[in-house]
Amino acid sequence: MAQAKKMSLKDKYTTMTSDLAWDFSYKSQSEVFPLCDFEGIKIEDWSKWEDPFRLTMDAYWKYQGEKERKLYAVIDAFTQNNAHLGVSDARYINSLKIFLTAVTPLEYGAHRGFAMAGRAFPGVGAQVASQMQSIDELRHAQTQLHTISQYNKYFDGLHDPFHMYDRAWYLSVPKSYFEDALSAGPFEFVTAISFSFEYVLTNLLFMPFMSGAAYNGDMATVNFGFSAQSDESRHMTLGLEVIKFILEQHPDNLPIVQRWIDKYFWRGYRLLGIVGMMMDYMHPKRVMSWKEGWEMYFEQNGKALFDDLARYGITMPKFWEKSVEEKEHITHQLWLTFYSVGNAAGFHTWVPEDSELDWLSEKYPNTFDKYYRPRFEYLRAQEKAGKRFYSAALPQLCQTCQIPMVFTDTSKPTERVYKHSTYNGDKFHFCSDGCKSVFDHEPEKYVQAWLPPHQIFQGNCGGPTIPDVLKYYHFSENDPGEFLHSRDNANWNEWKGLNKDDEAA
Repeated sequence: MAQAKKMSLKDKYTTMTSDLAWDFSYKSQSEVFPLCDFEGIKIEDWSKWEDPFRLTMDAYWKYQGEKERKLYAVIDAFTQNNAHLGVSDARYINSLKIFLTAVTPLEYGAHRGFAMAGRAFPGVGAQVASQMQSIDELRHAQTQLHTISQYNKYFDGLHDPFHMYDRAWYLSVPKSYFEDALSAGPFEFVTAISFSFEYVLTNLLFMPFMSGAAYNGDMATVNFGFSAQSDESRHMTLGLEVIKFILEQHPDNLPIVQRWIDKYFWRGYRLLGIVGMMMDYMHPKRVMSWKEGWEMYFEQNGKALFDDLARYGITMPKFWEKSVEEKEHITHQLWLTFYSVGNAAGFHTWVPEDSELDWLSEKYPNTFDKYYRPRFEYLRAQEKAGKRFYSAALPQLCQTCQIPMVFTDTSKPTERVYKHSTYNGDKFHFCSDGCKSVFDHEPEKYVQAWLPPHQIFQGNCGGPTIPDVLKYYHFSENDPGEFLHSRDNANWNEWKGLNKDDEAA
């Protein structure tokens, strides 16, 4: 009897994915997949979907299991050797507080979204790709929680990340981005996450952050970053495949996709401002500035991507020039904002040291010394005089991105940008033309935004006082405030054998 011919990788992939599809007998495709049509996207042939990885589930579990074993071995070694004492400075831990409360819940949100997309797409190839990415994102959330939980034993502000994500005022920024995508249809969701976030912008999240972790001695975070990055390469490929597949299916899809790219580029750019703030202000040892990162990962790499997509009719995202202009200003304005409301944040803030101000002057020679260094020197003088500044008022938020209205006009850097639109007799406020444009296209969606200052004034956040609100957030009394006088800093000095008076000086 002749031996059966061994299947090629391509044949095996086809057998274990697209050949699993079946025809419907008593229900139409539109009834089984009702979300596939309502966005206006036209797909003529789902068999044209190409997955360049051709990864089957048996291979997927094998690869992921190997990565898990290696990662948890590193985490165990990190724990057993008290490696939390090897990081550069206790200030660095505050960037982990933001990562755990802002980014990790986004991973879980992406897990839910891709599970939805896998159920919504009729094409089996797209279903399998979405299923794998859904499992990836759940794994990322779990590994990040396990890695950073080591620090929760020693530092404040890491004890209840998902509760904080649902309630804390500044975390409404990442939450609103993902809920915008999750409440859309499946094609918009994968464009928002797989392409706009994963492909265009993810390098600005993972690469500087993981490099910063390595520079600051946090090898546990480096390892979960590398473990996730191998998945991210597959996610980025999915993002590009999604865009090309949709555009090749029907010419009517182009304006819809271009509008989504414009929208989520701007929303993602606003969201990444907090990553830029960490790069410039929160890492004691810095790898690169936000300005350098934006030039490398968006202006060079991103522009090359859109040049490649030009043959499909895709253009650079709307308002991308404004992001280039703002790279001189955005991180300084955000850190000054968080400094002024540090008594209501789940992490500590501080005035940079002289050497750090000098580094910022070097990286931002056109703007820092002129507009921002004098402010930090004034705030330091006030702090030494016992007048540490905290804002006594709640900020007005942008209706779209939900960031306080702190950004200035790049042509007039001392004047804040203020845009507004009127809808159904109500006036809504925006920090930029980009956010106003997103709102104006679908105002019925963004009028429903849950804006924390509004909710606090209405009494929906625990009570009218700061202690009431912080209790509602599940912040402890040691989570917010000035780093110099924090329990984190005091413990760090004790662990490292430092003299507190010398450190304060």
